Amino acid sequence: MKMTNKRMKEILCERLQGDHISFTYNKEKEELRVENGTTKKGITISLPSVVAKAGLSEQRAIDETVYYVKEALEVMGSQLSLQGMDEHIYPVIRSTSFPTSSQDGVEFVTNEHTAETRIYYALDLGNTYRLIDQQLLTNSGWTHKQVEEVAQFNLKKLSTETVSDTVGDNKFFFVSTKDGYDASKVLNQQWLKSMREQVVGEMAVAVPHGDVCIIADIRNNVGYDVLAQMCMSFFASGHVPITALSFIYEEGELKPIFILGKNKKGTPSE
Repeated sequence: MKMTNKRMKEILCERLQGDHISFTYNKEKEELRVENGTTKKGITISLPSVVAKAGLSEQRAIDETVYYVKEALEVMGSQLSLQGMDEHIYPVIRSTSFPTSSQDGVEFVTNEHTAETRIYYALDLGNTYRLIDQQLLTNSGWTHKQVEEVAQFNLKKLSTETVSDTVGDNKFFFVSTKDGYDASKVLNQQWLKSMREQVVGEMAVAVPHGDVCIIADIRNNVGYDVLAQMCMSFFASGHVPITALSFIYEEGELKPIFILGKNKKGTPSE
């Protein structure tokens, strides 16, 4: 049976039902709102997005969605503080289309990054994390600058171990340690500079989803096409898609590029 939005809604409601859990369905937007009736806080699921992932692996798409919703509801129901949690604060990369405020309308703590990506900050809670917003910041007595500095310090301690593959004389390095912050490692300038020293050709960088960072050593035009196809595939399969575009790394900066067909590189997107 082909998976539909309606069928996915039925499956998720069945898997997520429990005490104090309520569901609201927006037929026009095809969104399912799951809410804790006690705290009145919840999360909204885009059914078409889950169905699209189900096309690759139905059971995995369902299990992952149920897991993340349950974890999110648990976090929303607890009282959190940044005090004493210095070692558990990290930066996370998201698409610029990602909301800049919570569903309660509270602004997240963010920094600009590129035309395609934005930096958010997370309080790691073990199995999940909570994006830091202005309310949590204020209640904890912290400043935006403190969060930035602590997150960057913690990021540098994370593994940047890579595995590599070569296609058509072009070399691709992958960071996928599954620590939840692999895409964020694109913010580690020291690591990027060390990778630049290893790269023979042009250095391209990609963060198609939250659990991978790709460094490409582009030595000929074939490399651009391979990278573009790779990014589209990763972008479509990732739990937290970021961007299917790649970046050229030049003089310490990331410049988004469009990779067109027929082995040609498009104009940088400013």
